[in-house]
Amino acid sequence: MSLDSMLPVAPARVRALVLPVGQIKRERFSSFVQRLNEEHVVHLRDISADGRPNRNMFSPLAFPDGAMFYDLITYVPPPSHLALAPFELFREPLALIAIADGQELENVAFSKRQSANGYAPTMAERNIRTLYQELEELRDAYPKILAHQVLIFDYAPQTESTVPIPEGIKTVPTLEKSKRTTIKTIMCDISSLLLAEMTTLAKSFEGMTAIDSPGQAPTRPGLNGSWASDDANPSGRRNSQYAVSSVTRSASTSGAMDRSQARMSMPVPFKSLPFGSGNSTPSGRPTTPVRSGLSNPPTTFEDIASVNGSNSDVTSPDSQTPTRPGSAGGMKPANQDKVSVQGFGPGGLNERWRNKGRGRITILVGSMYLQAGRWTDALKELIEGATVAKSINDHLWHGKALELITICLLLLGWIGVEFQVPTICLPTNDKTISSISKGPEEQEGDPNQPKHLRTLQSILPELLERIVGLYSRISGEQLPPLPLSESIIRFCTLLTGLHLCEGKLDKESLNRIVLGKLPTKVLTTSPRLIISPPRAQIATLLFKAFPSSAPELLTTVDRAIILSGISSVLGLIGFHRKKAMVVRELVSVLIGGLVEARTRGAAEVGIHPAAGLVALNSINGHGNGAGALELSEGDIEYGIHAFLGSLCKIYGVVSFDDALAEVSDESRRTSDTDEQVISRIQQQSIVRQFGMKDIKLSVLRACINFSEALPDFNGVLNFSSDLLRTAGSGVAPGPRREDAAPIISRDEQIRLANNISKTSDLSQRLGLSHLSAEYWDEFLVRGITLDPLPTTRTPILHSKNVLLGVTTARTSQDVNPFIYNPFLRAADKAVVERTLIAGEPANFRITLQNPYEIDVDIESIKLDAEGADFESSVSTTVIGPYRTQILKLSGTPKAAGSLKITGALVKVRGCRERRFPIFPHPWAPDTETKIKGIGLASLEQNKTLPFPGPPLKLDNIGLSVISAQPVIVIKSTTLFQSSVMILEGERQVFSVTFQNLSSTPADLLLFSFQDSTQGPLQTALTSRDATPAELYEYELILARKQALKLRKVDESKRYIAPGGTATFDFEILGKPGLTNGTIQLDYAHLGVPQSEINDQFHTRQVCLDLTITVNASVELARMDVLPIKGEVPRPIWTRLGAEAVESEPLSDEKYCLLLLDLRNAWPSDMQVCLEADNGIMIKEHILPGNTNRVIFPVPRVYIDDPHASIPALNPSRQRQFVVSSSKITPEIERGNREAFWYREKILEKLSGSWKTLSGPARQGSIELRGIRLAPRMIEAIKIDEVGIDISVEDAQGGIATNPSSRDSHTVFTDEFAQIRVVVTNRMDEPIYPTLRVLPSLCHRPPNVALDFTRKFAWNGTLQQTLPLVPAKSMTEVVVGAVALCRGEFEISASVEETRLWTPPTASKEPVTRRERSDTEIMMDAVLGAKERRIWHSRRPCFVSVRDRD
Repeated sequence: MSLDSMLPVAPARVRALVLPVGQIKRERFSSFVQRLNEEHVVHLRDISADGRPNRNMFSPLAFPDGAMFYDLITYVPPPSHLALAPFELFREPLALIAIADGQELENVAFSKRQSANGYAPTMAERNIRTLYQELEELRDAYPKILAHQVLIFDYAPQTESTVPIPEGIKTVPTLEKSKRTTIKTIMCDISSLLLAEMTTLAKSFEGMTAIDSPGQAPTRPGLNGSWASDDANPSGRRNSQYAVSSVTRSASTSGAMDRSQARMSMPVPFKSLPFGSGNSTPSGRPTTPVRSGLSNPPTTFEDIASVNGSNSDVTSPDSQTPTRPGSAGGMKPANQDKVSVQGFGPGGLNERWRNKGRGRITILVGSMYLQAGRWTDALKELIEGATVAKSINDHLWHGKALELITICLLLLGWIGVEFQVPTICLPTNDKTISSISKGPEEQEGDPNQPKHLRTLQSILPELLERIVGLYSRISGEQLPPLPLSESIIRFCTLLTGLHLCEGKLDKESLNRIVLGKLPTKVLTTSPRLIISPPRAQIATLLFKAFPSSAPELLTTVDRAIILSGISSVLGLIGFHRKKAMVVRELVSVLIGGLVEARTRGAAEVGIHPAAGLVALNSINGHGNGAGALELSEGDIEYGIHAFLGSLCKIYGVVSFDDALAEVSDESRRTSDTDEQVISRIQQQSIVRQFGMKDIKLSVLRACINFSEALPDFNGVLNFSSDLLRTAGSGVAPGPRREDAAPIISRDEQIRLANNISKTSDLSQRLGLSHLSAEYWDEFLVRGITLDPLPTTRTPILHSKNVLLGVTTARTSQDVNPFIYNPFLRAADKAVVERTLIAGEPANFRITLQNPYEIDVDIESIKLDAEGADFESSVSTTVIGPYRTQILKLSGTPKAAGSLKITGALVKVRGCRERRFPIFPHPWAPDTETKIKGIGLASLEQNKTLPFPGPPLKLDNIGLSVISAQPVIVIKSTTLFQSSVMILEGERQVFSVTFQNLSSTPADLLLFSFQDSTQGPLQTALTSRDATPAELYEYELILARKQALKLRKVDESKRYIAPGGTATFDFEILGKPGLTNGTIQLDYAHLGVPQSEINDQFHTRQVCLDLTITVNASVELARMDVLPIKGEVPRPIWTRLGAEAVESEPLSDEKYCLLLLDLRNAWPSDMQVCLEADNGIMIKEHILPGNTNRVIFPVPRVYIDDPHASIPALNPSRQRQFVVSSSKITPEIERGNREAFWYREKILEKLSGSWKTLSGPARQGSIELRGIRLAPRMIEAIKIDEVGIDISVEDAQGGIATNPSSRDSHTVFTDEFAQIRVVVTNRMDEPIYPTLRVLPSLCHRPPNVALDFTRKFAWNGTLQQTLPLVPAKSMTEVVVGAVALCRGEFEISASVEETRLWTPPTASKEPVTRRERSDTEIMMDAVLGAKERRIWHSRRPCFVSVRDRD
């Protein structure tokens, strides 16, 4: 059942005052009260009847279907409410339940005084006795309450030493040990005692002659006196179960306790109230009750006084104004106002007076039957009383009787008891009566609805209107505004429950009316015209309860209760705008009342009212500003916040999040996810376009004033931030695009910001660290970027395959540039910028925006990350007004893994630390054409629809964190300032020492080199116009003449321990164009063998830049190649400086002469040394600046295939054939290839070096690759594929030689001689030769030299086709000849291929020859088709003919 005080059945409730006793904490007290509230509906069938015959007036056995509804309150009702009794008896507490904590019994003594009942052996027994004394004090302090009971919750007595529990005290086990009926049984016991004692109260009412109406001056003293005893004599206690002895209890310390502790130890009311006593000393009561005078009811006031006793000697004003007879406070003297109760008639009071008193008493007894659950008996009494009141025009009591009759009928319908609507409730209109008398069957309605409910439903709206009319009728007695307004609100609540159930009075509507169940659906402003009663009628009736503006008629609390009840009903029927109007009035009323209450409270504790905000809270021990009105923290947090939040929601205030207004900070942190932030921005954008901004700001200012007057720190913080949020634009401005300025002035912004800051600081000083505001701009963080790491610390990603390739060719990697070196390529910038190293800090730049005209003081800001463990630095800053600002933060990942920077955790001064995601892009909602909507329904509908504006795009920084890596730096080098001067061809060695600064070893060290000559060479290699010979030359220089390289080092030394050093030697070569170089060390910590590495690994780089100056040394100015004519004697070579020359002369068949012009470009004497592979060496001394010609014998060269394709040193260019891109003829291509191969052969056999003879000792090699061979030089160098040797023999076969010349032969005239021609095939394939012998005359022109037919005769033919000459073999041809005259003859020969040789097939079977491939076609295109060749003898054979002597 709902605890709403405005329920229609509220007059049927029994109010019970629940107070704490002993040592108990607020939280546990609240939980115990909650357990009691769960069983606040007690059915009469479960209640045991009292066995005393004089206590059975309200016996539960008479109507077991009934029930008692308890209203458990923890506060003393105000006097304005108590003054309405007995007209509204439900406002007066009839039972008192004192709650103690069983867990505290063994902990601390509840009272320091000695027990009057003797010594207690245990702490628990002593405290139980103290609780019994407290119970007696409660009976004395609240004598008008009928039943007093102490409940000790969570008490589990020990079985071996059971403590006796006094009467009036009950124990309740813990929740785990309790049964389902434990609390229910206790409530039934309390109800049984209360029903028995209600007999006493009813008899006392029946003994009265008149009952005064509320607001009327009392006609008889004792009717409207003090509700609680204010003197020291409790002899007039209403509870007649116990009598009071004359024994006086020792002084209690509870009366002197501090007021701030009264709520938790003793219920001390306000000082201004006329009830409560702190120094009463009631005595103990006997174990058996004394005989009550109510067993024989008195007939006169003298008898009443004699039974109850009076204190005529008490002179206090309070004692002279006693309460009702039979109650506390004593009686008046017996000789005053004597009225005979039995003497009603012509000799007594007039008949009208007697009937009025009798009718009111009957109505009062009927209301007690209603509270006791005897609803049928109550209906009888109330019908009788209503009839009497109507007959004598007692309008107030007539209306009260009709109201209670309506409640009885509703309760009977709720339990399913059929009833008949009393005639007194029927309307006076004859037409209406006739329609009802015809029966409900003839009326429209649900045929399944019971007849009695349909009848009640038909008369209910008119009946309630008539009751309100009776209450409002102007007469001698007028109902005060409070009960009138509350009655109207209860009636409207009844009609609202009927309206929400489609105007049908059935089980569902009765449950809502009786139990106060909230509706499942919320009504909108859509018309509901066919439902009766209509909402307009309910609203019209409801606004009759609106309080007047006269402050003397209602207290602030009563006015607030009425306005809150009106707003609640308006909210249920869907009139939210009207509700907001009432709530605004309620806020204005509360502000004035709160300020007055704070001022009064400050005056009571003796401080200045201006200091009440702090002092009242600290004195009363309230944590969030609930002390000024004695409100609990739950009232502030769960009542007022929801109340003000509903007001703001109706007007469309842009709040942070309605759903998070009452949750913990831990739950709020989960609300800062990206999805919820986007959803919140979209919802705020929709709300921002709803309603009028000026009204929103006005409502928020009122809420702030209300919270300050309360005082409520949390409310001040929340509504101040909501005001800034509502006044803001709610956009993410771009550069010079959106106007994001707020709509309030700068002074108000400053005032609100200062208000938030001061309130937060104050709450921190009071220990309320959980109170904070929500920052008002969701787009605080506009961007986060990662600063690039230093070049030496940047990790570079590599694949595992790359590492394996490098490892298998480590030596080649250090030398050969054509082997792919991934460590020289440029790293992927995007990947590098997203990689961090565990344990090493990285710098981030965060962009913050402030669209307001105030400074934003950020107390702390740090990065928010997901994934791997990440530690961010914390910084503070102040963002200036209306600007964006960049802040630098550092963060350190603690472990390897995936890391994502999703935003920043920001703590703005006065606000909660929360996460802000990254909004890098400008954003503003679309302002669409407004579509007509009705009330809040349009807002709620827009929230359910897809967001119409542009989407919100968040950003994050995805990072990859790798394990800890070493940090290596260059400690030292043997070069001075990393610079070196070197000569061309010179090689120098220097050392570099590396140091590991980290605690991680470096187990992978890879060196790479770069210099200034590599760029031009790489560019030349990419030229499409370069010939194959040029490309080969570029590649040779790039591969075999590297400027920098690492000298061979042991693999075990490629390791640098943590904090250790390692030294490596490098070699530099001087060559033209070298100006700078770089030694690059790629290092890493793998930690595992390289075969166990995962897919990827990272390395770092450290580089040493060198400045190099290369000067010229020995230059090759010119060159030439000459054949040798004849033989050169050895002495001549020795004289020229040659060493190790063969003993025999150098013949022209084996050697040729190489002429080199060498220039000394270095200002120092140079010694040049040229050396061939056969050991021939020539040394030459060259002065500075001089050019010397050096003649050097070079062996002639034979090449099997001088037309072979030019190779490529770069593996990527190693194709089968290389075709020149330039368009040249095959003859030129063949000549180029011949020149290339013969040049390479010469350079293989020849080397040169130099060294200085003066100055610093330097030595190096001579660059001989500048040699270029012309066709003439090639002829001097090459050895033909087919050799032709010619000799002349005499007839006997002896060689006719001439001693003067090796090639000259002597023959005699007219004698036979033989010309022998030896043909040598040096090739790898056989040839088909044709030999031609060509004799001629010496020293003659060609036309004369060939005219020798009459001077020289031969046998056979001079041209012969020879058989196949196999490869690497020779053949001889002999031709007979006779010289016919003297003279000198010259014999030469030539060999021509008769036909091309074709290699035979491997199998004898006929094999079809495949068609010519594209390769052969390409070869024919480059070199031309293969043709028959011809070779000539290199030197002729000279024959000298003379006569024989």
